[in-house]
Amino acid sequence: MTNPTQPSQQFKSTRSNRFVVPGWTNMVPGKPDAVEIQIDLDQSDLSRTQASILIEYWATPEELTLQSVLPVRAFTAATTEGSGWCVFVPAQGRVLVRALDPQPDPPMLASHWINVDPATVPGTVVNVAINFPDQPTPAQNLLLGN
Repeated sequence: MTNPTQPSQQFKSTRSNRFVVPGWTNMVPGKPDAVEIQIDLDQSDLSRTQASILIEYWATPEELTLQSVLPVRAFTAATTEGSGWCVFVPAQGRVLVRALDPQPDPPMLASHWINVDPATVPGTVVNVAINFPDQPTPAQNLLLGN
């Protein structure tokens, strides 16, 4: 489901032409990659300087199998190549995608859990859309304080 690009050997999905986050293939021995999870960052968020996407894969509820951080600038580079980012997981476990931006006050955090059913058909594609909210104006901050 992946092909290395040249010359850096960064893998890309053969289906979507997206970069594969390093390490996010063949994570569970004996369980083939079945689901491509595509991370879609809103265009308006490409200019954020401190934002990151944290991705975790839990093969079982007790076992954090893999965790990766993607800074927003990784999406900027991928966008210029005409693709984006994705991860591959087997048909088991849970994936947690968190969007973090510590720069505004208060910091922004959003989370998405994806439960992967063991009966998932290989080749399934899931899209996670990430769109940070705009920073509140001073007037909105006053309203939030009420």
